[in-house]
Amino acid sequence: MYTTQDLLDLDHTLARPLLESAVYPWEILGKIQEFILALGSQLPQEEYEEIAPQVWAARDARIAPTAFLGKAVIIGHETEVRHGAFIRGSALVGDGAVVGNSTELKNVVLFDQVEVPHYNYVGDSILGFHAHMGAGSITSNIKADKKNIVVHGQGEDAATGLRKMGAILGDWADIGCNSVLNPGSVIGRRARVYPLSMIRGVVPSDTIYKRAGELAHIQETL
Repeated sequence: MYTTQDLLDLDHTLARPLLESAVYPWEILGKIQEFILALGSQLPQEEYEEIAPQVWAARDARIAPTAFLGKAVIIGHETEVRHGAFIRGSALVGDGAVVGNSTELKNVVLFDQVEVPHYNYVGDSILGFHAHMGAGSITSNIKADKKNIVVHGQGEDAATGLRKMGAILGDWADIGCNSVLNPGSVIGRRARVYPLSMIRGVVPSDTIYKRAGELAHIQETL
C-alpha cells in the first residue's frame, strides 16, 4: 500500500507539518480545517492578506469576483481562482494552482501547481504536486451504504476509519476527462487515467489506466 512518502513530495505544500507525521495521506483528512485556521494567522502579512474572515490569499493570487470562498481557506502564490469557482471551505490550495469554472472544493489539500480547471468536484481528497484533473472528472467521497471506506490495492487492504474520503493523487498524476474516482481511490505518481474511466482502488505509479484490468507501463519518466 502506498505511503505518504511514496506518493507526495512534501516540499510542495504548506501542509508539510501535517503530512510528514502521517503514514498514509488520508490520515490528515480530519485535521485539515484545524490546521488551516492555525496556519492562516501565522502567514507573513507582507505575502498574504486575510481577504475575508478565515480566508487568506497570497497578494499575487488572482481571484475572480464571482468565486465563492468559504471559511478556513488558504490560496497560494500566483494561484488563479476563476469565475464561478466554489471553494466551500477547509481548503489549502498551493502556489501556481488553477481552480476553475464550476469547480467545487471541500476539505482538501492541493499541492503546488495542481490544476482542477473545469467542472471538477474534489472533496475529502489530497492532490499531489502538479496533479491534473481533466474537465468533468470528480472524486466521489462517500459510499452508497455510508460505511467506512477501505482502500483496496496492491495485494492488501487498508481500513481508513473514515466515512468520507475521496481520492489521493500522487505527484504528476493525470486524470482524464469525465472520469469518476470512487471513494478510497489512490492514484500513484505519474499515473495517467483514460477519459471516461471509473476508478476503484489503487492505480500503480508510472502506469496508464485504460480500463479495469488493463494497465500499460509508462516507459519514459518525467
